[in-house]
This record gives sequence, structure tokens and C-alpha cells, in this order.
Amino acid sequence: MIAFIDTHTHLYTEEFDGDRDLAVLRAKEAGVTRMFMPNIDDTTVDDMLSLCASHEGCYPIIGFHPTSVDANWKQRLSTVKSRLDSPQKFYGIGETGLDLYWDKTYRNEQMEAFDEQIHWALEKDLPLIVHCREAYPELFEVLAPYRETNLRGIFHSFTGTKDEAERLLEYSGFMLGINGVATFKKSTLPDVLPDVPVDRIVLETDSPYLAPVPFRGKRNESAYLLKTAEKLSDIYGIPLETIARTTTENALRVFKVY
Repeated sequence: MIAFIDTHTHLYTEEFDGDRDLAVLRAKEAGVTRMFMPNIDDTTVDDMLSLCASHEGCYPIIGFHPTSVDANWKQRLSTVKSRLDSPQKFYGIGETGLDLYWDKTYRNEQMEAFDEQIHWALEKDLPLIVHCREAYPELFEVLAPYRETNLRGIFHSFTGTKDEAERLLEYSGFMLGINGVATFKKSTLPDVLPDVPVDRIVLETDSPYLAPVPFRGKRNESAYLLKTAEKLSDIYGIPLETIARTTTENALRVFKVY
């Protein structure tokens, strides 16, 4: 069987309360052998860890999502940091980053929270899982001082332009995370990705969000990763097996899990 890695899935969220164990089983039956679970904020750590503790092949990632940044963000971020400093093993920092799509109220605070989590990643030698929506200028501003460091990670859910891809790939330790958006009818990714080397991409679902065609509009889950992989096989004109092998190797290199 061809093996895949879902580098970004939230199977611990309430959308899966009715069939979480089955969702994990379906993923494994579809060939998804490893699932990395980025945290959302201080309210989701326990649910995320519970899922990872009860299912082999699930890897916890700890961080604070930009849309959770609010008036009390410093205390909430400190709570997450205390979990990071516990004996619990984590495989990355995230989901962090910037999101100015919904609200720009806490723009500066988001940038500060992101910068602090970059320090966590460098301190712990862990990959950074970066969310960016309508915030590329701010993203590059925060990242600029770290360009020559050992910072590595994934620019999650990449849907940007060729120019944005080129700038992101200047950070040599990072991959672009590609999900179901690549299958959408109006997606620009089929035009952008041919200029992105296959050895710089990883697969993800971002479940329960962004379900690929033909499941668009429904709850996404890790088992649907195959549809994105098939689309990438078409875009690059290479066998599905090559997509699986290359993206798996890329993910393992980022997370240092072998």
C-alpha cells in the first residue's frame, strides 16, 4: 500500500466527537500512516493530547493560533508555554502565525505572539507550523530576522502566488503545506505549483476544514488526503507513488521522525 503523512489535521475537535476513532481508522485504511496534530490554543491541549495518547501514529504539536489572540493573549500564551515545558513530548510548535482575514484588531499582538513562538521553536529545535491569511507583509516582517537561523517548519495551507511561493521558499528549512484547496475549481495552485520543487511540499488536510473535491462542503478528514495527492500527481505529471514517497520523506525531514 502507498503510505502518506497528514502533516496537519485536527481530528481532536468537536466535529469528530461522534466518530473520532473511526476517522482515525479510515485514515489508516486509506494509507495515512502518520497524522500530525497542531494545537489551536489553551482550550484544546488536553483533547489533542488525549487523541494522540490513544492512537498510534498521531503526533502532538503545541502552539497558539493567531485567531485566538485576544485581550488576554499573554496569559493564555503563557499557559501553552507551560505545557510545552512539561515532560510531554511535542513534535512541533503551532499552529501559529498571522490571520488578518477576519479581524485586524489584534494585528500587533498577533505579530508579537508569533515572534514569541518562533523563539520556542528555536529553543526546542522543533519545526514551526505557520498559518498565514491575508497577512503576508506582516509575516515576512516577523520572519526577516530569522532568515539565517536554523528555523524550519511548514507554511501551512499555502494558496499564494508564484511570487509569494518564491519568497517563502527562500527559508530553506521550510516546506509548503498543500491541501484540498488544490482540487478546487478556481484554485490557482495548479498554475503556481509547477514552479515549486516537489521536494519542498508536504501533504495536509487541515481537517475538519477544506475538504477536497469531491467532498467539498462536507467535513474533511485525514482519509481524504489521497484526493490531494492524486491532484498533485496530475499537476506535476508524476506517479502517485512518487508524490507519496517524496512528500513523506519531506515531512519526516521536517519533524525529524524516522
